[in-house]
Amino acid sequence: MVEYIGVLVYFIIASILALALLILPFITATRRVDPEKISAYECGFDPFDDARGRFDIQFYLVAILFIIFDLEVTFLFPWAVVLNKVGLFGFWTMMVFLIILTIGFVYEWRKGALDWS
Repeated sequence: MVEYIGVLVYFIIASILALALLILPFITATRRVDPEKISAYECGFDPFDDARGRFDIQFYLVAILFIIFDLEVTFLFPWAVVLNKVGLFGFWTMMVFLIILTIGFVYEWRKGALDWS
């Protein structure tokens, strides 16, 4: 367990820093309420519509596709770290995974899921 002391110290320091950054603004900030500051802001324009308006489904589709492909690509980092330990089987397993990922990406691209029309 001695090897994990560095990680524990890192988490303790990160937690203290995070709490300090959360609490410090409440202590040091000035509290002057201004109607201009608390009003809604939409790119320099006055708010012109309800905030609960509907968005185009394309926004959600691109977000979901990004999450799917981004999470799948994150599997490459631990694999690259242990590549010399997993051997040829691990290498070809990841190649199959990447081929499947590429086929899925090409399928979504051909279907027009990434086109803004």
